[in-house]
Amino acid sequence: MLFTQVALNGILLGGLYACMAMSFSLIWGVMNIINLAHGSMMLLGAYVTFSLYAHFGIDPILSLPFAAAVLFVFGFALQHFVFNRVLMRSVYLTLILTFGLDMLLINFNVAVFTANVRSITPWYAGQAFEIGGVRLAYTRILVFLLALLVTLALHQFLKWSRTGHAIRATAQDPRLARVIGIDTAWIYSLTFGLGAAMAGAAGSLITVVYAFSPAIGDSFTLKAFVIVVLGGLGNVPGTILAGMFLGVAENLVSGFVDAGYRDVISFGLLVMILVLRPTGFLGKSSYAVARA
Repeated sequence: MLFTQVALNGILLGGLYACMAMSFSLIWGVMNIINLAHGSMMLLGAYVTFSLYAHFGIDPILSLPFAAAVLFVFGFALQHFVFNRVLMRSVYLTLILTFGLDMLLINFNVAVFTANVRSITPWYAGQAFEIGGVRLAYTRILVFLLALLVTLALHQFLKWSRTGHAIRATAQDPRLARVIGIDTAWIYSLTFGLGAAMAGAAGSLITVVYAFSPAIGDSFTLKAFVIVVLGGLGNVPGTILAGMFLGVAENLVSGFVDAGYRDVISFGLLVMILVLRPTGFLGKSSYAVARA
């Protein structure tokens, strides 16, 4: 019974992991930018949600669109005015830039929100669904469903919308995309904005199930990176599967071994998948060739 409880909670956590990895995967797959500031951007969304809850009493779930909107504007402006100027020069330069951005956001969050650990406890936090001796918190079920909804909504947007087709075309061949009239600089800005908005949405959901502080962003970046490698770059079903796999693995280790080894699982899985199957579970080379 304990095993079932731990495994189901891991699956529910995996939905959130998949959501946080999708934005990381989108930016990496389209622009070849490994965003080291991903976790700090998520925390910025979490602090937007926390501020709305603390000052106006807005439920963290209802704050999700606001956090996503704030991060979209931030990501779009950042890509348009900074990254588009260096995107085609060197992948190492983008790594340096995103690392610097990570440091900037960490210190910004500390200066504005302090380094104190924050948490949000909505009125339904203590309620749970129980069946057969297994108890699942409503907050985790709600976060799981919303995370999957946001993830699949982005997938459908990329797959069926005209703008999504332009993003996929730009990911596959930027030079040819420019030839047929696509403004790739604008597409890159929009893509980074969408990725940042997804990070903001994931950050809003994090506030419901995690206590958070500015210092924990890098652990989320690591988890997102591992999930993208496990699931395959640009593959939505693979990302969801990998998120759930990582969530279950972490929960099993925490429940039956020691919680201190939780992050070791991420590193171990990363090494294992790079050795055994570098393309991940269902991997493709970019968003443009991903098929779900």
